[in-house]
Amino acid sequence: MKYDVIIIGAGPGGIFAAYELTKLDSGLRIGVFEAGNRLDARKCPIDGDKIKSCVHCRTCSIMSGFGGAGAFSDGKYNITNDFGGTLYEYIGRDEAIRLMEYVDEINLSHGGEGTRLYTTAGTDFKKICMQNKLKLLDASVRHLGTDINYTVLGNLFDELKDKAEFHFNTPVESLEKTESGYIVHTSGGSHECGKCIVSVGRSGSKWMERVCGELNIPTSSNRVDLGVRVELTAELFSHLTDELYESKIVYRTEKFEDKVRTFCMNPHGSVVTENTNGIITVNGHSYEDPARQTANTNFALLVAKHFSEPFKDSNGYGESIARLSNMLGGGVIVQRFGDLIRGRRSTHKRLEENFVVPTLQAEPGDLSLVLPKRILDGIIEMIYALDKIAPGTANDDTLLYGVEVKFYNMEVEVDENLESCHKGLYIIGDGSGVTHSLSHASASGVYVARRIAGR
Repeated sequence: MKYDVIIIGAGPGGIFAAYELTKLDSGLRIGVFEAGNRLDARKCPIDGDKIKSCVHCRTCSIMSGFGGAGAFSDGKYNITNDFGGTLYEYIGRDEAIRLMEYVDEINLSHGGEGTRLYTTAGTDFKKICMQNKLKLLDASVRHLGTDINYTVLGNLFDELKDKAEFHFNTPVESLEKTESGYIVHTSGGSHECGKCIVSVGRSGSKWMERVCGELNIPTSSNRVDLGVRVELTAELFSHLTDELYESKIVYRTEKFEDKVRTFCMNPHGSVVTENTNGIITVNGHSYEDPARQTANTNFALLVAKHFSEPFKDSNGYGESIARLSNMLGGGVIVQRFGDLIRGRRSTHKRLEENFVVPTLQAEPGDLSLVLPKRILDGIIEMIYALDKIAPGTANDDTLLYGVEVKFYNMEVEVDENLESCHKGLYIIGDGSGVTHSLSHASASGVYVARRIAGR
């Protein structure tokens, strides 16, 4: 079968590339190939009752399928160049912001209307953070919530399903370059196209690495972020979350001068697990619907590690630490901050007596047996620093879940059009190593679609 454009991956980048292409040129024949299921068929078998741990499905419904890994996230779209990727380095700061605002408009018109746009502009917290050796990053944040985010994705699929041909449960095995374009090989057959957009997300990192090797596309090593997810009583951070919703705060440690940052803040949210290539790590969700909210707030504390020669496998390093956590706890480990400071593991009894009630059933343990000392020292320093602007953060009852790992794809060499060294082959989204967020990935899809339609 021959297409004008084939999109590999139906995450945010692929969805918005398809959306913009169908809008700009309705005559294009577009094929979208996705390893996972349709949105309405994405169901994780873990129910906490009969099935309590990962059963290693052929394709993980949490990480793959229409909507990508962000389908069941809390739907935060950060409109900023300060974090979330380096898209602006390729297309310019102003253009990147314009595209993220355009994505926001599309989300609002597809079910996101009525959700709030938070902003750091004019906030007094920036000064308070600076006075306590912390830095608050600038951003506008649209919070859809896990529930509204799902609705928006469903409406986008309903609009696209008759304009593009979707192939679900169809992982692409290999990508071949021809004189006139590209051939996508799957277990169900091969398909030709003139232009190809690769948007495989973080879960496709190993596939992306292999394809770049086969097509001689230059890449550079990237980083891995390691840390924990913090859970505490929502009131402790309410003065921040009520105004900003998500506050991206950075701290430079005194001991090693490493940067530790808050990430993915979920007011009144829940701690959840996720499966990346068979490794169980921790994440967080929050809902717009008050009936689904909890009494807790959770957020990640992450330390970014960049490696120099001769080591090149940053993701392998993160995976080995996550596997160690899985080995010790059978999955995610949870520990009270007071137990960590006292050098003892948490127990079921101590958790039962804890003032903060866990929102995730995890195995009590000792994170000091999992995380490297340098990482753990930085996290402890950051908790004490946050305690100065949100007193109570360093309480004994604060819960730490581990490990949280953010895997980054190696950075693929692309030009100002996000086009690889092979003409007509575009690499976008988190799979490129250029974007690290819903908003940046979506914006990259729109950008490339306009380049293709313009040609």
